[in-house]
Amino acid sequence: MSDRLAQPALRWRRSSRSTGMNNCVEAAPLDGDLLAVRDSKDVDLPPLHFTATAWTSFVAGLREHRGG
Repeated sequence: MSDRLAQPALRWRRSSRSTGMNNCVEAAPLDGDLLAVRDSKDVDLPPLHFTATAWTSFVAGLREHRGG
């Protein structure tokens, strides 16, 4: 297991678009320019890791696709 996955005390932040029914995305900063992202329904699964630039581009693409 990598050191990033073993970090016990990540500070997860829930999406501002969450409905409060555990159907959202949570994110936590990692060392350097990395971000951990997980599904709030499956918090025991390993999170995905993105650079801040990659995550920002992904979210911008979603907004563009939705038209807002």
